[in-house]
Amino acid sequence: MKNTNKDVIIVGFALFAMFFGAGNLIFPPFLGLISGESWKIGFTGFILADVGLALLAIAAAAKCGGEVNKILGRAGKTLATVIGISIMICLGPLLAIPRTAATTFEMGVQPVIGSVISPVIFSIIFFAIVLLLTIRPSKVVDIIGKVLTPALLVALSILIIKGIISPLGQISPDTLVDNVFSNGVSQGYQTMDALGAVALSTIIIASLHNKGYKSESEKVSLTIKAGLVAGIALCFVYGGLTFLGATISQSFAGQDVSTISQASLIVGITEQLLGYPGKAILGLIVALACLTTAIGLTSATGQYFTKLTNNKLKYEVVVVVVCIFSAIVSNFGVDTIIKFSAPILEIIYPVTILLVITTLFKNQIKNDNAIKGAAYVTLIISVLGVVNSLAKTYGLALDMSFLAALPFYKIGFNWIVPAIVGGILGNFIKPSDCVSVEVNKAG
Repeated sequence: MKNTNKDVIIVGFALFAMFFGAGNLIFPPFLGLISGESWKIGFTGFILADVGLALLAIAAAAKCGGEVNKILGRAGKTLATVIGISIMICLGPLLAIPRTAATTFEMGVQPVIGSVISPVIFSIIFFAIVLLLTIRPSKVVDIIGKVLTPALLVALSILIIKGIISPLGQISPDTLVDNVFSNGVSQGYQTMDALGAVALSTIIIASLHNKGYKSESEKVSLTIKAGLVAGIALCFVYGGLTFLGATISQSFAGQDVSTISQASLIVGITEQLLGYPGKAILGLIVALACLTTAIGLTSATGQYFTKLTNNKLKYEVVVVVVCIFSAIVSNFGVDTIIKFSAPILEIIYPVTILLVITTLFKNQIKNDNAIKGAAYVTLIISVLGVVNSLAKTYGLALDMSFLAALPFYKIGFNWIVPAIVGGILGNFIKPSDCVSVEVNKAG
């Protein structure tokens, strides 16, 4: 017999834990620190860019049955496949999954037990656990939602409640940045949770199906409700962590933002609040946050490539390969992984957001060429942005100042206006025109 409310809570908790990785733990305290008394304004921007975009992605994915290629499909089969594979590789063995192990070791294990265990041995143990818990996809959501998430929430609540009851200091009336709201948006944007939502929705839909929810309307409704549960939990945790950062803002008054280590910040806050045992609690938080994210993304990657190849690649095989490859990559360390993969994410993230939003309005946008026009223009702007950034890093003379002149550049959304223009131009190309062109070429 179905217990809908219980299922929604379990799935919602699982979704929360899969979203909440180590990066989500680091960004909010830093935002609170640089925002001072305006931390609520910064927090609002963060929530809109993080939870808001993630919920939109979940809604879009639910409408498409949790299939990544259906969300991306109206941009054209080739582009959809390229972006879909790029998303899953970046969120899978190239970036997010290896980073979970590396971060757990650097923030959760090493500060507590020192060099007792090597990163190689730890990565083998970590991914053996991930493999054990993902090899049966039908059990992934229940394992995370029933067991791991409650433990994660308890550990986070201890830290947050202690910080509220015994604040570490006075909240600074000044801010370390000029525009608190836009900085909040930028920090939320960097979590990449909207990208994760597209991938993770696959296992959420599959879990609901295995629980006996067969109709599409049921699965869409319950997925969105589970997303709201996850969103509420994220808001509580993010709000608490942002407040903790604000309580030490007076100590950093006038300091250059670029000199503040975000990872060291949360470690320092935890030690001040809970003493040496705080290291163990932080280690538990980081380990649970990273493990749940790794489990969710490994399972999602396995299911994606199994569907993409029409079961030619078996789920179990993909999961084993992902775990082995991720264990190897994780030993390069967090900084190296981020440096190598960040440019790829910066290219695919904007176009993914665009396609998520257009999916929500698929009944209103009748002409696929409008979506293709918007998608390709967004991709071009993203590629130019990455090229410009790399050129500056390596001292190459490239003048792309026009990118900074585009609206919403400061908050990372300078692709929006060009995308609208591309969509309008694409809308003038009728679907029948494309068909006739292909026929003429064939003739």
